[in-house]
This record gives sequence, structure tokens and C-alpha cells, in this order.
Amino acid sequence: MENLYINHITEIISWLFLAYGAIVCSGYVFSAFFSYLEIREYKRKNGLKDEIALLQSTNLPSISILAPAYNEEANIVENVRSLLTMNYPSCEIVIINDGSKDGTMEKLIESFHLVKDDSVYYNILPSQNIKQIYKSTFKSFKNLKVVDKANGGKADALNAGINVSKHDIICCIDVDCVLESDALLKLIKPFLNNEKKVIASGGIIRIANSCIIEDGKIVEVKLPDKFLIRAQIIEYFRAFLMGRMAWSRVDGLLLISGAFGMFDKETVIEAGGYNPNTVGEDMELLVRMRRLMRNRKVDYTVGFIPDPLCWTEVPHNWTILHRQRNRWTRGTAETLWIHRRMMFNPKYGVLGLLSTPYWLFFEWFAPLVEFFGILFFIALMILGQINWMFVLGFTMVSYGFAVLYSVTALFFEEFSFQQYKKTTYTYKLILTAFLEPIIFHPFILWSSLKGNIDLIRGRKSWGDMSRAGLGKIREEVITK
Repeated sequence: MENLYINHITEIISWLFLAYGAIVCSGYVFSAFFSYLEIREYKRKNGLKDEIALLQSTNLPSISILAPAYNEEANIVENVRSLLTMNYPSCEIVIINDGSKDGTMEKLIESFHLVKDDSVYYNILPSQNIKQIYKSTFKSFKNLKVVDKANGGKADALNAGINVSKHDIICCIDVDCVLESDALLKLIKPFLNNEKKVIASGGIIRIANSCIIEDGKIVEVKLPDKFLIRAQIIEYFRAFLMGRMAWSRVDGLLLISGAFGMFDKETVIEAGGYNPNTVGEDMELLVRMRRLMRNRKVDYTVGFIPDPLCWTEVPHNWTILHRQRNRWTRGTAETLWIHRRMMFNPKYGVLGLLSTPYWLFFEWFAPLVEFFGILFFIALMILGQINWMFVLGFTMVSYGFAVLYSVTALFFEEFSFQQYKKTTYTYKLILTAFLEPIIFHPFILWSSLKGNIDLIRGRKSWGDMSRAGLGKIREEVITK
């Protein structure tokens, strides 16, 4: 009788795990389909002629580029010069020195001939004390503004930048990212001639590790030799080309990367700006803005561009990757908890009935479900309840689907913008796709589990993040 009871419970749990996996796989299939439609439509509607016409237009909205900087002495001058060459007719660049402990501020003052700017600004959003605002005495740098403030973290620095900025559209970036020269022209497109109010716009993020960079521009895209970085390239293909493109298609996007995103400043301010009390400030802000629009019953949308507009450096070793994924897990959980009233709430449409439940069950809970699945498998082994033929078949199907999904993401990259042009690069990426579920994924699982443990413990810091640097070796420490 006892064995019968155990068999019955085991069967129920097994079917629950199987149903969960089937739903996840179905979601991936649908996301691939919708992403394909979105990319195909974008390629058909947009081209070089459109960008030339935009450059010649006198009606483009002015943009304020906000770039927080902390201990960026080694690269700050080169990065700012790169921003100054952006191909856009009207924009200001606001560099926010967030209490750097190195020579970042001195480098900026010396290289760009900065003097104190006594222009009036308003503390609409709360932030740490602004010590001084600077402007350049050179006409060639007239659109550059530098804010020197006490350290408060990235979210706090962006709030200070919003207070100081003068234009209605803000573009928030990581100062060490490399932008395409036409990135602003492409990212502004959703804001133009749209019947709905556009509150934000995002684009594809690409990985710059091992790429050749000259004068702040990518001149040659090279595939890294390190497996760890190649695995992240595959992951970014899946996340951006097949994930966020699909969510954009159904207008259910919850996240625009903090590395490069454009926002309607008025809506950002009305929503309360960036939240410095979460490590996922970029996701939390967009969800809060969308929630505000739904509460006000405003017809709005969030744009997303499939062009590779921004190149960023990803973790180059396992320790730094662990800290990053730990933080991402905590940021996701914090955002979902803050906005838990949206969950399953028809008032919020796609966001309440599809986006937030998906992020809850298949983003935040996925590592937990997988971990308990491993424990359940171990328990079945101890009890002698394993059907090894079924296990082998299930494992092969799961592994095959994971590889197929990654290879499909590679196909999407080839179909869209073909950044990795050498045939040998394609072969290496396919090999990476076969190895990634075995080597890379278990580590990501562990990092996510550790993130949940740290969340329970109440950890709020970003952790130390060292970077190899783009084009040269350097060390950068990011603190919350």
C-alpha cells in the first residue's frame, strides 16, 4: 500500500515537471515565430535611405544622452570623444561623475577644457548631492555637460542626470559601451509619427569582447577564443533576437537594457525616476512606467529596434559572470515583487496576463524548478523508481531542443544583420551551441540559485565587477 502511494505521488510530480517543460518549449517556439515576423517586417520597412532622410530633417526631437561614470579614468576621454561623434543633428551629452575615487574628473576637466557652469537646474528627482556642473570653453564641445556628484550608484546618477538634462527625450547608456554612429537615428524612429504615445525604445546589444575598436568605433567584429564569452554571445542572440523581439511584437516588453535605452523624460519623471533601492533599476523603471500608463488609461507603446546599436563588454571570467547573474536574479525578483499587483490582473492587459506571469514562472522560478527537479531525480534513484529508458529519451529530447533553439538564434543572426561574417566563426558558434547546455548552463543555474539565496538574506549590493577592458586591459570596480 505504501509503495502504491509513493508511486502515485511520483507520477503526479513527474507529470507536473513534464507539463512545465512542455510549456517552456512552447513559449520558445512561439517567441521564435513572432521574432521572425518582427525582424522581417523591420527589414522590409527600414533602410539606408530612411536614415539619410532623417539626417536631413529639421524636425527631429533633441536628445539628452546620460552616461554615469565611476572610476573610468583609463577610458573616459576616449569614450566621451566617441559620444561627441554621434551622427545626430541635435543632442547634448551629460556625463555624470558618480563620486569617482580615481582621476576621472581631472581627466575630463583637462581634456575638454571644462569650467564651472552656474546654469539653474531643478532637483525634480531625488539624488545625492551635486557638487558642481561643468561646461567646455571650446565650441566643438558645446554640447558636452559634466556633472560631478557624490557617489550614489548608477540609478542615483541617472536621476541626477535627468534633473540637469534639458531635452524631452533622454538616452541612458553605460559610458564604456560602444555605440554605432547611427544608433540614435535608429532608436528615435519609434518616437516619430506614431499614433500612440511612445514612452521608451530599446535596441539589440552585441558583445564587443575581442572586437577591434578604433576611435571609439567597432572596425572589425571578431569572435572571441574563450568559450565563456562565445556562450554569452549565443545567449545574447537568444535573449535579444528571439526573446525581446517577440515580446515587442505583442507589446509585452518588460525590459530595456540599461546599457542603451531611450525614454520620454516626462513619463520617467512622472513615474518617479530610477529606483536606487533595487539592483534591477532598468527593468523596474520600465515596468513602473508601463504601469503608470495603464493606470491612466493612456494609449502607449514601447519600441524595440532589431539593429545591433550598442556593443558592450561581458564578463570574461566565471567569478564576474557569477556576480552578474546573481544580481540579475535579484533584480528580476525585486521588480516582480514591487509590481506584484500587476500579476494576473486583466486591468494591465498583456502585461498582467502574459508578461509578468511568464517572468515569474519561467524566468525567476525556472532555476528553482530545475533545481528541485534534480533533487526529485536523486530521490527517485534512491527509491529505485527510475525508468532509465525514459530518462535517456527525455534527456536527449531536452538537450536536442536546447541546441536547436540556439542554432535557430544563430540563423536569426544570419538572417538579420550577419555581424560574424567568417564561415569559421559560424562553425565555432555552432560547436558552442552544442557545448553550452553541458558546461555553461549548469553554472548559470547555480548563479541564479545563489541570487535567490542572497535575495532572502537581503543583499542589496552590485558586488565588485572587474573588466578586461575594450581594446586594452584595465580594472574597473563598480559599487552600489
